[in-house]
Amino acid sequence: MIRRLKAFAKRHWPALRLRTILFLVLFFVAALPGLSAIFLRVYENTLVRQTEAELVAQGAALAAAAEALWPGADPAPLPPLRPEEYRPEPSAIDLSISPILPERPPAAPSAAPDPAALSAARAVWPIARETGRTTLAAIVLLDGEGRVALGRERGSYAALPEVRAALGGRPATVLRRRGDYEPRYRFEWLSRASALRIHHARPVVVNGQVAGVVLLSRSPRALFRGIYQDRIKIGLGIGLIFAALVVLSGLVSRGVTRPIEALSAASRKVAAGQGEIPETPPTAAIEIRALYEDFGAMSEAIARRSRYLRDFAAAVSHEFKTPLAGIAGAVELLEDHGESMSPAERRRFLDNISQDVARLSQLVTRLLDLARADMARPEAGVAVDPGPTLRRVADAGSGPEFKVVLDLPPALPRVAAPEAALETALTTLVENSRQAGASRLTITARAEGEALVLCARDDGPGVPTADRTRLFEPFFTSRRSQGGTGLGLSIARSLLSASHASIDYVESETGARFDVTLPLARD
Repeated sequence: MIRRLKAFAKRHWPALRLRTILFLVLFFVAALPGLSAIFLRVYENTLVRQTEAELVAQGAALAAAAEALWPGADPAPLPPLRPEEYRPEPSAIDLSISPILPERPPAAPSAAPDPAALSAARAVWPIARETGRTTLAAIVLLDGEGRVALGRERGSYAALPEVRAALGGRPATVLRRRGDYEPRYRFEWLSRASALRIHHARPVVVNGQVAGVVLLSRSPRALFRGIYQDRIKIGLGIGLIFAALVVLSGLVSRGVTRPIEALSAASRKVAAGQGEIPETPPTAAIEIRALYEDFGAMSEAIARRSRYLRDFAAAVSHEFKTPLAGIAGAVELLEDHGESMSPAERRRFLDNISQDVARLSQLVTRLLDLARADMARPEAGVAVDPGPTLRRVADAGSGPEFKVVLDLPPALPRVAAPEAALETALTTLVENSRQAGASRLTITARAEGEALVLCARDDGPGVPTADRTRLFEPFFTSRRSQGGTGLGLSIARSLLSASHASIDYVESETGARFDVTLPLARD
């Protein structure tokens, strides 16, 4: 199912520009404050609980005042509270789970309230009046039977569940609907608490008995009233947000999209063989500037590789042309004058053809070796002891007229280069020294930082000054008449480069010297 959905999305996904994607992302970020209105219910619930906490605090203060002013209350001072008696009352309502009761009904007809409650109401009235004027809470004082002793109505609220709980000695808070509610602001329909009222009932305990109840009610703090009142400021803020969005979009366009488009156009021109890499725009982002630099390096490497391939193709053509011309000429002479030639003459032409064929075969083999070397890749985790390879090359290269001498320390560190590449490079150096007329090749080793350097020095005539800069060029050789192809050092360098190793010619007073630098293997 998921795969089918992914395939459907890939088939119908629109092609979007980077600037479009960035604009959509920034637009979404700018719209987050509006989307967050969905989550304002959590904040609204916090406001409702805050209103409840305020009513609890007012009820506790008024109940304490009524207890102190109640006729017949024990005037003895109260003992100080112990630390364990300090217990804040937890919230009892939650907009998402608490039931919403109907509007509070009118007080039921009843007998006159308790005279003691009336006396306490007259004493508490100044306190309740000032408290209600400041907190906007409706305050009612009931006697021990639930009858109104202080309030606008007369009668009994004993049937209300919050009053029953308070008469039982437990404070209670409930949510009730507002019968007189009329929306005043456009956005109030989004608020659940706008049409509700919080009712809190708290017992008045005198001499250990519930003598009355303080009943308070208040509408919770309006969530959208402040939003509506500050609509001009909020609109200005939204306008500033979208203005900042336009500025950010221009910044992204100049810093990202325009440089990428320019680089894309330049890459198409370079691929067609036209144009040059443009300069890095100063307004581009740091990553885009790095991309320009990398693209310039890649373009230079491609141009250098193209020149190499062009020169390589010309050299291959030249190298093949000479033996092919010799073969064609010999075949033509044999066809035209073969019958009149002596057996010795025919043998001489056939030998020439055989030598040219052998040279072509050797060229093809060495070209394949060079191609493999150019395509070589680093091997992960290579750790080779070069000692056995050096001894094997020395044993194979030594003879009656040519000696390979190893002057090595007792132990050599492991190197991160394959045995085959190392053996090919050393064998090439041995063969070159032998063919140059040297009688002795000495190989030493030394550690330099994170590399092992093998120094190969012979006692031959050395390399002419004019030829030293071309030693590693393909097909360059001074022994073409002896069958040299000029590919040995090129193959050795390519094989070693694949393992981040190198082979270099070093100036020497006598003979020829080459240094092979091999990176050390890591543990």
